[in-house]
Amino acid sequence: MKIFKFGGASVNSAAAVKNMASIVRNYQDSPLIVVVSAMGKTTNRLEKMVPGVNGPATVETLMHELKDYHYEIVNSLFPSKQAPIYGKLEELFSSLQNQVSLSPTSYNYDYDQTVSFGELISTTIISEYLNTIGLDNQWVDVRNIIATTPNYREGHVIWEQTKKNAQQLLQTSCNMIVTQGFIAGTEIGKTTTLGREGSDYSASILSYCLDAESMTIWKDVPGFLNADPKFFENTIKIQQIPYNEAIELAYYGASVIHPKTVKPIQNKHIELHIKSFITPDAEGSVIGPCQHIVPETPLYIFKNNQVLLSILPKDFSFIAEDNLQIIFGYFAQLGIRVNVMQNSALSFSVCMDNNPVLLEPLLALLRENFKVRYNDGLQLITIRYYTQEIIDSIVAGRKILIEQRSRTTEQLVVPEKG
Repeated sequence: MKIFKFGGASVNSAAAVKNMASIVRNYQDSPLIVVVSAMGKTTNRLEKMVPGVNGPATVETLMHELKDYHYEIVNSLFPSKQAPIYGKLEELFSSLQNQVSLSPTSYNYDYDQTVSFGELISTTIISEYLNTIGLDNQWVDVRNIIATTPNYREGHVIWEQTKKNAQQLLQTSCNMIVTQGFIAGTEIGKTTTLGREGSDYSASILSYCLDAESMTIWKDVPGFLNADPKFFENTIKIQQIPYNEAIELAYYGASVIHPKTVKPIQNKHIELHIKSFITPDAEGSVIGPCQHIVPETPLYIFKNNQVLLSILPKDFSFIAEDNLQIIFGYFAQLGIRVNVMQNSALSFSVCMDNNPVLLEPLLALLRENFKVRYNDGLQLITIRYYTQEIIDSIVAGRKILIEQRSRTTEQLVVPEKG
């Protein structure tokens, strides 16, 4: 069995869905599980529709935009307005409307119940389209397969239950299954998510549980590049990457794979292929049981829209273990990931994504016991296999607010360019 994962860019239009179908058609003779993300930037729009984030007028506008976007794709894929997909979509949009109309409760819980509709909508459209063009498949609700704890926005996989549930996928009479990335479910039927961009992780979980032959992520780039082409003009494609190196790069924020993706497939010695849906016959990159990166070259990871918090005791005492316990407790309570941290005798600094919905309550909690200063509009740069010349060229004279260096990795927090 092979596991394919298609991200939002690979299904962001009717033409893209047709292209994805042409790729899948080449593999229809062997068992295949197709894991699909929300279409295009749907998740970004749904994040703004989470109860409490915006007012009713804004949410109504976003709902119209969401419907228009998906119906434009559907109208191109299904010539007949009598096709069953139209009724299925109406049901999904009706359920979404009910969800976004609720009064806010907990942001993390409300987030998962809302943004999960992106994957439910995309896979419903794609499964129906594949069936209409003769690619028989079964749509599966992955919330009944991947079981997690109720840690909303970062569900922790319950592996034994998930492995047991995944055996259901082996009983289907279809060679192809279409299911969702990013989302999962609790034992009481509540929707959870696996972390932003977590569709890769979904595919990895299924690969592990089903002892997949291989896993392939289809991207809009030719493979694993040494830098994001949005930041670098002349990128280099990495042909092969050892599992541990890929884990390190994902942890630091490499956008090509989700941080949790590699470990499950490493445990089962499953190769992960990264290929282009634009040039599907090209070789791509492979993450597997090799010893070295090929070719050996510096790797660059950039994270924009960062905020740097400096946390100090109110009484000018030292930052000690009891202070750190309180601080990390707040981060855990709100489900906030720390990207870089640094401490001195008198302060503790933390670099994190600038999400106002989480930053404001964090600041309120911290200010109960500490003084807090912060800078925003920052960029976190990670360089693997750096030289001082490379560092100087990347920083380009900007003020360095935090710098951490090991034998192989340099991390810097600087103001964003421009």
